Amino acid sequence: MTNPVLSVVLAGGGTAGHISPLLAIADAVKDRSPEARILAVGTAAGMETTIVPAAGYELATIPRVPMPRRPSADLLKLPIRLYRAIRDSARILDSAQASVLVGVGGYVSAPMYIAARRRRIPIVIHEANARPGLANRLGARWAKAVAVAFENTRLPRAEWVGMPMRSAIAHLDREERRPAARTRLGLATDKPTVIITGGSSGAASINRTIAGSLDVFAAAGIQVLHITGRGKQNLDAAGKPVETEHYRQLEYSDGMQDVYAAADLLIARAGAATVCEVSAVGLPSALVPLPHGNGEQALNAAGLVAAGGALLVPDAAFTPEWIAEHIPQLFADPSTLAEMSAAAAGMGIKDADERMAGLVAGAAGES
Repeated sequence: MTNPVLSVVLAGGGTAGHISPLLAIADAVKDRSPEARILAVGTAAGMETTIVPAAGYELATIPRVPMPRRPSADLLKLPIRLYRAIRDSARILDSAQASVLVGVGGYVSAPMYIAARRRRIPIVIHEANARPGLANRLGARWAKAVAVAFENTRLPRAEWVGMPMRSAIAHLDREERRPAARTRLGLATDKPTVIITGGSSGAASINRTIAGSLDVFAAAGIQVLHITGRGKQNLDAAGKPVETEHYRQLEYSDGMQDVYAAADLLIARAGAATVCEVSAVGLPSALVPLPHGNGEQALNAAGLVAAGGALLVPDAAFTPEWIAEHIPQLFADPSTLAEMSAAAAGMGIKDADERMAGLVAGAAGES
């Protein structure tokens, strides 16, 4: 029986890559059904403990259940940890009188999927990466709807909807916002601009390359904003953060819409959110996938690179020499960046959050 009031439980967390689409879906559900009840589920140790309440949503937590990669004492503890997480998940779903469970992957999703299946609560999945995670591969077997951010993601019955993102990014007019965004970030409004980010925690290899490339940027008249990650700033001989006419550092930025508006070129890891967001806003990029893991970041970037909207640079090849060979050349001919911008925009999907809200409503109506 359908609940009189739509009650949506969203499972995911741990990293911004899971939390951001989760919150975008929550906002779109509320826009579509203002009376809907929303509950997010994460762990007590993830970034969601601060980000979700700050966004105005209630958060429940269950124990983190990591999957050991090799035989160990943790593997022996897995059954009891999973049992407890499923038990707690069932209690949360019962208390919320859930109409539908939406999962975006991560440690909490698998036990939530199992509990929802046992309760016959419809499941909707969003997979952010081109190579799906274990939890979503499991949940997709039972889901009413499976949505993916990338067209090449392989999951059963997958529907390509794009990446749910905040409206401030999805509907960003970069040209209109550029002067104000540069001013807010402490940049000159009239200089060619490169912004570098290694994500919320920074990327040491990217930071080293940028530190060794400051003369190249200065000689080309390009100003740089380097978002280093907390505690990872580039320091001078006196132990103070390096600051020059052409180079400025921040440890973190919580306003990526300003970053995207201010930049003529973004240098970044190829996380799913980054790839989808630079596409949505039409921002040229040089993407440096993580050198470890299962290769998902290179897969995330593949479509955008093939379309001509981004350059792909292996981490080992991202050196000061690569910067000197490629970046000044990109800026020497304005048509090059303009063509990359148009190619990126052609890959962008701006309404993924609304598409997901429609899938959620449809699944709940079938319960």
